[in-house]
Amino acid sequence: MAHYDLIIRGGTMHDGTGAPARISDVAIAGGVIAAVGDIEGDADEVIDATGKIVTPGFVDVHTHFDGQVTWENRLSPSSGHGVTTAVMGNCGVGFAPCRPEQRDTLVKLMEGIEDIPEVVMVEGLPWNWETFPEYLDALDKRELDIDIAAQIPHSALRVYVMGERAARKEAPTAEDLAAMRSLVAEGIAAGAFGVTTSRNVMHRTKAGDLAPSLYSDVDELCALAGGLTDADGGVFQIIPAPMEPAEVEFPILRQVAEQSGRPVSFTLLDVPNQPGDGWRHHMAGLEQAAADGLNIRGQVAPRPVGMFFGLDLSLHHFSSHPSYKAIAHLPLAERVAIMRDRNFRERLLSEAPEDSNPTTLMLIAAFRASYQWEGKPNYEPEATDRVDSRAEATNLSLDEYAYDALLEDGGRAVFYLPAANYTDGDLKNVREMLGSPHTVMALADGGAHYGLICDASFPTFYLQRWARDATPDERIDLADAIAELTSRPAALVGLTDRGRIAPGMKADLNVIDLDHLTLHVPTIEYDLPAGGKRMHQRAEGIVATVVSGKVTYRDGVHTGALPGRLVRRRDLAEAA
Repeated sequence: MAHYDLIIRGGTMHDGTGAPARISDVAIAGGVIAAVGDIEGDADEVIDATGKIVTPGFVDVHTHFDGQVTWENRLSPSSGHGVTTAVMGNCGVGFAPCRPEQRDTLVKLMEGIEDIPEVVMVEGLPWNWETFPEYLDALDKRELDIDIAAQIPHSALRVYVMGERAARKEAPTAEDLAAMRSLVAEGIAAGAFGVTTSRNVMHRTKAGDLAPSLYSDVDELCALAGGLTDADGGVFQIIPAPMEPAEVEFPILRQVAEQSGRPVSFTLLDVPNQPGDGWRHHMAGLEQAAADGLNIRGQVAPRPVGMFFGLDLSLHHFSSHPSYKAIAHLPLAERVAIMRDRNFRERLLSEAPEDSNPTTLMLIAAFRASYQWEGKPNYEPEATDRVDSRAEATNLSLDEYAYDALLEDGGRAVFYLPAANYTDGDLKNVREMLGSPHTVMALADGGAHYGLICDASFPTFYLQRWARDATPDERIDLADAIAELTSRPAALVGLTDRGRIAPGMKADLNVIDLDHLTLHVPTIEYDLPAGGKRMHQRAEGIVATVVSGKVTYRDGVHTGALPGRLVRRRDLAEAA
């Protein structure tokens, strides 16, 4: 009788292909799936999955763990939501390649764009690399709770090649473009899964300076993609300019795909006030691109892309008021005590926000459209519950109402702003985008936006909202939903050894009690280097997560196992 390392018995197995579920055992040996079906052997450990669903581990293709992976072994919060592989380096930001004198530039970029405090990175980053291949070599030494895959970030690459010219409005020379193209090819050959960039003008340093990638023309983007062509591998990931007409942006995606012959993946959002109902134009463009034989995919968020406000978070209604800035460095309890003083209140309410970064001022102004969360998450709020609506209903000015509301629960009140994908106050447009064969569920941003966004819970929300709780006319079939979290994102980036439950595939799995799958309101924890804070969002109902055949989480609690490693694209290509 065969003996295995682990058997998961009697679960309702979804193999990740979209095929109908079936009751099946799954046996694991040596980090891979050894057998599927009615298994008579025994094992060192057996998990009874009766009444639960068994899925492949989730693959998250849009994260920013580039820094966190160098100082931390657990890639939370993503690893607490069934993610077993995270692809990082998105949006054109990261930490390699980087010369010693350029480190501060890349840190300030990550601070401004991805809301990771500078002090956290200064203390946490070991900087035991310069080139991108050296960065991968450094990651090779890391032991983690999930696997990671890396992409080459454009802004870092531009700074590396062009130096101080990268952050100025200077066009690259032919030599610059050739160097960037060569370095992309070198990175792919070393194991990267693609190259990434951004055209989003909100991507700025904290002081308000645009990310270097924002100064690039189409010829530079095509040079980057040309590096993928030269290496015969990798995906081109891009954030189009959200406030530019899609009629301008989608032809750029097509040009990159046509010239390089490589897959292109882009951020697809329903952005309020985008000219010409942009997301629909992008969807039509995806249809035409597919008909023309181009491999272009839109990355879609399964709920509003939202931000959180609060006194213990990165931003709130008064965070750029001069009097608040003077106390912002103090512990929460001390700030709350000061804000309860009547004289301080009067002074603060008489002020206006001041900041050199227009994006920061724009986000602060958006607080009026946020919603206070009380007890449980609410990602689909009613317009009458907006902060400005509540202020009007209580005959208070917005400032007066916001001041009192922020002080509730000892200053821990949390406010949620559905900034995109909620244009008409519902998720109908999101459902349409998710239903396209040319999109993939993504954009969870794990490892970033520590005090502003907490979307690493996307996989949990997606299963709850669209596969379990949706009305019959909008529900996504559970088998399709599992494929959307597993085999489809894996195929998008070329992770050929995972995302499906079949003999010989990598043994990354989840056991989930779907009926009891629950999300909680994010909490703030000071668990980063230098005492930095971040939001965590706990999930109930994920019974077990398995990475490379090792149980890493049981009921949301880490087991201590660290089987996760760097995945190199070249290794998968050689094994194919």
